[in-house]
Amino acid sequence: MSGLERDYTHLTVISSENRALLGYISIPRLQQLLKEGKVKDTDNVESAMQKFRRKGTRYKVITTETPLEELEEFFEGGVDGIGKQDFAVVTDASRKFVLGVATKTDLESFCKRRA
Repeated sequence: MSGLERDYTHLTVISSENRALLGYISIPRLQQLLKEGKVKDTDNVESAMQKFRRKGTRYKVITTETPLEELEEFFEGGVDGIGKQDFAVVTDASRKFVLGVATKTDLESFCKRRA
């Protein structure tokens, strides 16, 4: 799996029809599911994917223009009462394209390199 080879912790899953964000795969969770035999490496992505809850859920748009302080606050749960987050899906401002995924560890590593 390329996610494991590239040391990713989260992969987004998008619709092949309209590129809508459907959910994500947490690599640590996937490894656990494989180990427990709950999924097989031949299963489709949907069997291991965690779907995004759409109804009644507020989302914070994170873009490449989002200040790092705001991203840190997002991870710590201080943005809009959403609660602590393990990762952020980085999109364009209109939310049409997923540009990447950022984790708290990514942010910490980036800040250390800049110091």
